[in-house]
Amino acid sequence: MTAGRRADQPLSPTGRSTPRRERERAQSDRDTLYDVLDASLVCHLAVVVDGVPLALPTVFAVDLDGPDEGGTLYVHGSVASRSLVQAPGQDVSVTMTVLDGIVLARSGFNHSMNYRSAVVVGRPRLVTGEAERSHALDLLVDHVTPGRSATLRRPTRKELSATTVLALPLHEASVKRRVGDPSDEDVDVEAGGVWAGVLPLGLRAGEPVTGADVDVAAVPEHVTARVAALNRRSP
Repeated sequence: MTAGRRADQPLSPTGRSTPRRERERAQSDRDTLYDVLDASLVCHLAVVVDGVPLALPTVFAVDLDGPDEGGTLYVHGSVASRSLVQAPGQDVSVTMTVLDGIVLARSGFNHSMNYRSAVVVGRPRLVTGEAERSHALDLLVDHVTPGRSATLRRPTRKELSATTVLALPLHEASVKRRVGDPSDEDVDVEAGGVWAGVLPLGLRAGEPVTGADVDVAAVPEHVTARVAALNRRSP
């Protein structure tokens, strides 16, 4: 059954996916989840491996119309990865964070960050179907640089046999966001004498550097487009 994207689904449909602290920063619109997923390049997969909780950075991809409830989040890695081998037998969480600014307040206690963060929880499944695995691996490439997968040779059987792909439903998710100025105490504002404000942050791309052994002189359009898109987002 194809569950796919549902704009009318609640963003945090369960107790374990509902933020409990700083609830004023919690978002309720699923579009805010899609925004964080689109802006993030790396996620952290939290999984218990041999009894030890680990949060491992990895690339990811999203298919909002995927076969899982609420859409599908994909992660991949080596077939020898213990985290990917053990993950399907347990509930896991995947976290993405986008830093938008450093919030410099008048007291150390009120320093903060402007950010967008998302947490997806659920039980992943091992992707075994050839068509879905191929689709997921293309999405993983294209999430980093849209349009890239179409320019590459297809994976070999050896490469595919060395790769594990996991899929996680986007059904249970939460998003928090902080924006704006420091939240200083009135007494600190009245006392004056200390600068406070926000230092904006953003991810920027430099000029593409062609590899030394590349025989193609021109940088592909999908690469220059990615540079432009990343830099449009930056302050």
